[in-house]
Amino acid sequence: MKILITGGAGFIGSNIADAYLKEGHEIIVVDNFSTGKKENLSNQVKVYSVDITSPDIANIIASEKPDIINHHAAQIDVRKSVADPAYDADQNIIGSLNIIAAAQKAGVKKIIFASSGGAIYGEQSYYPADEKHPTDPRSPYGITKLTVEKYLQFYRWTYGMDFVALRYANVYGPRQNAHGEAGVIAIFCEKILRGQTPVINGDGKQTRDYVFVEDVVACNVAALNPSVSGIFNVGTSVETDVITLTQKLIQISQSKLTAQHGPAKAGEQMRSCLKPGALQTIKPASFETGLQKTFEWFSKQTKS
Repeated sequence: MKILITGGAGFIGSNIADAYLKEGHEIIVVDNFSTGKKENLSNQVKVYSVDITSPDIANIIASEKPDIINHHAAQIDVRKSVADPAYDADQNIIGSLNIIAAAQKAGVKKIIFASSGGAIYGEQSYYPADEKHPTDPRSPYGITKLTVEKYLQFYRWTYGMDFVALRYANVYGPRQNAHGEAGVIAIFCEKILRGQTPVINGDGKQTRDYVFVEDVVACNVAALNPSVSGIFNVGTSVETDVITLTQKLIQISQSKLTAQHGPAKAGEQMRSCLKPGALQTIKPASFETGLQKTFEWFSKQTKS
């Protein structure tokens, strides 16, 4: 199949591109390279350096005529969405509509959309959250992700264009950008390797469900199946607080650093945990295994 990946030079998108290539698919990447890196991409990939809000998107999709679009391009920083909701909406809603409308006109069979379980469910009423959990986003970022899911439902009802929305927990792993993308694990890996003290916001008791990027990639591969349709969580059912995360990283690094605590971030969600969805047919990687692989990758990048 011919698959177009938006945000395909980024952390998650480039890992998906590699997996799709191994499956024998033809891959096209659209990325504005605000956080993505060309070195993440194989030379087998055709690349367009374009922002998803650009009018050029429609021409690219019309000329390439992909069978499937995997839509990962987004503004993903929750705090940035709070600081500038209009920019967040422009990138995540208007940009997504630009993709979806062009896809429908070009006869694209399916859109695979990177959604967010943690941000969409908000402060949960039960743990772990399954896909039936009420949606109560508390940030502009979460609101935009839920909005795009609703637009995808509209396009399926009205035009018959199928979709898969993958509601991710907190994804981490090799290629995560400690500067341009959200992710405490990437930030702390880099700080520890530079001998800098990790700073924990607040008391550090806030928990997240950390899912390894390899498990996320496997779900994106499974979503290519024509029989797969709808909304699926991608998580582990395991909560880890920031203090524990930091201690594990310091232990893996064999560092003598000690974390410090800074001010709590206003409005930060305290707990988030997702029940793995039906596309997760293999037990998710353990946090210790994923953390070890991630730290080793960052260590190699520091030395190179």
